[in-house]
Amino acid sequence: MIRRRDFITLLGGAAASWPLAARAQPAVKPVIGYIGFGSIDNSVLYLAAFRKGLGDSGFVEGQNVSIECRWLEGHYGRMPVVTADLARRAVTVIATLGTAPSAVRAAMAVTATIPIVFGVGDDPVKWGIVAGLGRPNANATGINFFAGEVVAKRLGLLRELMPAAVGIALLLNPTDPARSESVLSDVEAAARNLALKIQVLNASTSREIEIAFATLARERPDALFVGPDGFFNSRRVQLALLAARHAIPTTFAVREYADAGGLMSYGTSLADMHRQVGAYTGRILKGEKPADLPVMQSVKFELVINLVTARMLGLEVPDSLLARADEVIE
Repeated sequence: MIRRRDFITLLGGAAASWPLAARAQPAVKPVIGYIGFGSIDNSVLYLAAFRKGLGDSGFVEGQNVSIECRWLEGHYGRMPVVTADLARRAVTVIATLGTAPSAVRAAMAVTATIPIVFGVGDDPVKWGIVAGLGRPNANATGINFFAGEVVAKRLGLLRELMPAAVGIALLLNPTDPARSESVLSDVEAAARNLALKIQVLNASTSREIEIAFATLARERPDALFVGPDGFFNSRRVQLALLAARHAIPTTFAVREYADAGGLMSYGTSLADMHRQVGAYTGRILKGEKPADLPVMQSVKFELVINLVTARMLGLEVPDSLLARADEVIE
């Protein structure tokens, strides 16, 4: 039989050990499922920007958060499989960056419980991702960076650079038919106002991009308009090199193309979008709900002109256009 004094001593010793045991248990780190539109080879800049946004919210990979990266490599149809894999791994939140609206919808169809933070270039209300910008009322929220909405402006800038242009080729990614049709509709409407003829080319692989440029070299349109698309962005170096090789003036959606040697870009900053998505992801990790976080909209647009490429193409860039450029690469 245990005497009362011995029992109290035993109980006190056990109680004293409980906090030590509790402290010995490591805190469980939240895990972010990061879905990128391209591959890791061409997304280093964007992943760094995402980590910067997380850091602004107090989260540092390897210290108090982990990141599981998945890459679509331009194939949006892989989204359900990739999302399901992350859901099985019980990630805390999914961040999907630069993917088409249909891909975000596919992710939402896989899980209605894991919070999703997106970065899309089209109106998320129009595409049925959220109920409203102010109150998404879903398990998803994020950033709209207006890649689709500035199509008319981009075409107008190209016409200003090449006032004698008559025929423009339009390069689209057919793996997302709904979005391709939307971009085509916007370009055709803008082209009618500028008295331009549009020739449509499709490409969804590196090889098909080469075939498209072979067609361009043969048929010689005045310029090329590359549609806003995550896959094309992941192939930006290839596109810029082929445009230079075949001497085809080309306009792109984001500055990274011009950095790679492309002639001209107009649109919002993808790097800044990734930073903002990272910051929103951090807020959700702290306990805020996607349904209560309004969809943010990009407000800064960049016009970047690569003057080296313009000279190589024999183009004289109007002073009025140079004066409006946010950056001129010389």
